[in-house]
Amino acid sequence: MSFRDSRQAANAGAGSGSELHYRHALAVRIMHWINVVALTVLFMSGLNIFSAHPALYWGKSSYTGSGPAFQISARQSNGQVIGVTRAFGREYVTTGMLGASSGSGGQVVARTFPSWLTLPGSRWLAMARRWHFFFAWVFVINGLCYLGYSVASRHLGRDLAPTANDWRSIGRSILDHLRFRHPTGEAAKRYNVLQKLAYLGVIFALLPLVVLTGAAMSPWLNSILSGWVDALGGRQSARTLHFIVAWLLVAFVLIHVFEVIVSGFWNHMRSMITGRYRVKLEVANEEAR
Repeated sequence: MSFRDSRQAANAGAGSGSELHYRHALAVRIMHWINVVALTVLFMSGLNIFSAHPALYWGKSSYTGSGPAFQISARQSNGQVIGVTRAFGREYVTTGMLGASSGSGGQVVARTFPSWLTLPGSRWLAMARRWHFFFAWVFVINGLCYLGYSVASRHLGRDLAPTANDWRSIGRSILDHLRFRHPTGEAAKRYNVLQKLAYLGVIFALLPLVVLTGAAMSPWLNSILSGWVDALGGRQSARTLHFIVAWLLVAFVLIHVFEVIVSGFWNHMRSMITGRYRVKLEVANEEAR
């Protein structure tokens, strides 16, 4: 996402107290929406793939006898199907969301995730893998294009790198977010420090890690470069990390969407479609009489 000081369009009404600021370049908007589609398909198809064996282990193999650290299953209780989720030795009934949910006929059936949360909606592992692998390439290529564009346009250093003032303002930025205070004027044209740190963490930590752990589950890649999967703790450890990082990305997206809604949904949507973001102007202090 590129912030530009140029190409601003003043609001048509004089004295309206706001202006349209050209916030996102066309290339950024296109890559953003490609990412939205790719990540949505990857997440939903990934849940379908996970449903084939809904358990997580640590180490090179699941055949160690120690049992899974996390598992989603279903069982019969008083003639009814209930969903059960086990995590670190503790068991929780999660009927309706994990382990058992309503089927097409309205009856509760054994199913790792609800059909509306997976792609395809039915248990179709082969098709889910095709969707997942295709959009994984879309995601990787799009990410590389974004990184190249950010470096070439200096967006990375200009807009995302925290400044000394940013580091000093972390406390104030946290309080502003908790109090739902949103910047106006020139401050609204820049990322705040929490946004910068979140985007940098996603771009340079979570996204590379989710790609790396996904690749670690491929026997073909491991046969070409043998031994590198062990650096992640083994194939089962890589699968567990892949699952965790995927949900961290979901958490980031949910927080991102929440912030978009509370700070002006239509304004943000317009900026990501047309590039223009309406900025409230700061009220100047009146001169002393």
